[in-house]
Amino acid sequence: MTIAVIYGGTRPNGNSELLADHAVQGLPAEKIYLKDYIIKPIEDMRHSPEGFQDRNDDYNSIIDRILPHDILIFSTPIYWYSMSGTMKNFVDRWSQTLRDPNYPDFKNKLATKKAYVIAVGGDNPSIKGLPMIQQFKYIFDFMGIEFGGYVLGEGSKPEDVLQDKKALFAVAELQNKLKI
Repeated sequence: MTIAVIYGGTRPNGNSELLADHAVQGLPAEKIYLKDYIIKPIEDMRHSPEGFQDRNDDYNSIIDRILPHDILIFSTPIYWYSMSGTMKNFVDRWSQTLRDPNYPDFKNKLATKKAYVIAVGGDNPSIKGLPMIQQFKYIFDFMGIEFGGYVLGEGSKPEDVLQDKKALFAVAELQNKLKI
């Protein structure tokens, strides 16, 4: 069992990153920081005769890194009650990869994976973060990815989430699941 953590935050050592790091502490996990890559927004070419075109960015290199893993952890701050724009750009590009001849089995390969979401927000995330969790669940359902669960933490300022005992407990429980 191998793990890839996909970090959608832009602040170094942000709260969502800290919480995700607790989940994989002591476990072998490949850490992918989306902020370190150029991921251009999707250019929807589904209905044009030439179809999707290569965006000449780093996106495919990230796909190549996550495909070998069994477990994907999506770690994102909650921005305006949703995933970060960085994470959304990444997921939006899956539409392109579904039609990319270089990835003919993309959906089938993702359907062999289990995914978790770890997110942190500052405005009652245990309630207001739930629509974002539902959004991830719809995405995973569409792709055939097993949804393993989620952890929502509360924090706004740096390291605030470390005071959220419920989130720390939940992420410790997640870590126990990942050890199996």
